[in-house]
Amino acid sequence: MTDQRLVLASNNAKKLDELRRIVAPLAPELTILGLSDVAAYDEPAETEPTFVGNALIKARACVAATGLPALADDSGLCVDELNGMPGVLSARWAGVSGAAKDAANNALLLGQLSDTPDERRSARFVCVVALCLPDGTEIVERGEMPGRVLRAERGAGGFGYDPLFAATGHDVSTAELDRAEKDRISHRGRALAAIVPRVVAALA
Repeated sequence: MTDQRLVLASNNAKKLDELRRIVAPLAPELTILGLSDVAAYDEPAETEPTFVGNALIKARACVAATGLPALADDSGLCVDELNGMPGVLSARWAGVSGAAKDAANNALLLGQLSDTPDERRSARFVCVVALCLPDGTEIVERGEMPGRVLRAERGAGGFGYDPLFAATGHDVSTAELDRAEKDRISHRGRALAAIVPRVVAALA
């Protein structure tokens, strides 16, 4: 390998923990850094209308600032009844930042679906992961987890919309799943499982 270091371009502590947890066993030879492990730089605004576009914005900025291979993801919840929204706006759906963000987003989503019957509460989590290398190489993979939006929050695990989402084939929310099962079926787990072998090959 030319360089065994890989920067995960995220300051979301829970997302970073999940990314590290999934990537580590797939490629134990990689040293996985977070943004707190590299020199600070101005992170770009996520201005693209697609998950692919936003993941590439973040990965490109990270590789440009650090000179190291950079992996970034953009993910969100796409609700069929809401024409695929919140989608790329998932993290800022309620327009709230800070510690109250997840609670505000979940409350808004529940309100928007309050009159929606169970058979029309289908949704899917989507994750796009982008790898950018210093030589200009770019690799993108996508993962999805289909399921449905619940009527109330359940479980204390995970983050974001996890307490409101039950994956297809499961009667519990993704916030109630144990970590191993969540990593196996999640949109992020699937995207990372697809891209990590390509990361290893690209860095060899």
